[in-house]
Amino acid sequence: MVYHIPALLKESIDGLNIQPDGIYVDVTFGGGGHSMEILKRLKTGKLIAFDQDEDALINTPADERFLFLNQNFRFLKNNLLFNNIKSIDGLIADLGVSFHQFDEPERGFTFRQDAPLDMRMNKNGIVTAAHILKTMDEVSLADIFYRYGELSNSRRIAREIVAARVQKPMETVNDLIDTIGKLAPFRQEHKFYAKLFQALRIAVNHEIDYLQEMLEQALSVLNKGGRLVIISYHSLEDRVVKNFMKTGNFEGVEKKDFYGNAETSFRIINRKGTTPDDEEIAINNRARSARLRIAEKI
Repeated sequence: MVYHIPALLKESIDGLNIQPDGIYVDVTFGGGGHSMEILKRLKTGKLIAFDQDEDALINTPADERFLFLNQNFRFLKNNLLFNNIKSIDGLIADLGVSFHQFDEPERGFTFRQDAPLDMRMNKNGIVTAAHILKTMDEVSLADIFYRYGELSNSRRIAREIVAARVQKPMETVNDLIDTIGKLAPFRQEHKFYAKLFQALRIAVNHEIDYLQEMLEQALSVLNKGGRLVIISYHSLEDRVVKNFMKTGNFEGVEKKDFYGNAETSFRIINRKGTTPDDEEIAINNRARSARLRIAEKI
């Protein structure tokens, strides 16, 4: 079984503008696809890779230029400093869930197979999707479904879940689908469940919050001329990345100096972002929603 096929591989590695003696970070190691390509372009340089999922350890190469850290990328700066690295020349992140995580039913990331409602990217984490569905109040659940799934009927979904869990807790994928399946729009069931599961996964793993923490730390450790390369898979992530690269904040509010010039920390390399072409999508259908953004620190 393939652990993961990276999207936009050539475009993202080219976007890093790798210097043979530079220091680079892959904060989403996964199957190692991006890391292996980076190593091909390094000589005396160094690559540090992060992944909070211990399963990724099986993909690590035996290479003296490579250091793997079984950590969440929200701890980027502290881990670099612990390893005597104060600055880097580039950072890449391939956000979202790996094929491996999706394809292991017991991880609970997909609605296509019945399994425990887990969804933890870090298997040592405490909070699961089942825990959220069992303990959160109706207002909080509705907020998760609206903010992270952009579901217009979020309040009704939350109401059905709270009412149903009185009789039976939702422990499995089928428990959840049986409870809210009647709310799925006709012939749009797939899209509805994808949004619902995305919302729960983001909440379980604090994905948006931790992405913001990582981006702020990346800016602080990047050398002048260093590249920030991010691949996202849904509009919530992409908006965070786009706003940060453009304005230095997550709201997208442009700040100007005394003379009216825009204050920014980055030069945008591909202003509209890069998406996979038809040929790549034909080979790797899961890449269809990927968007690559590249910026250079100024």
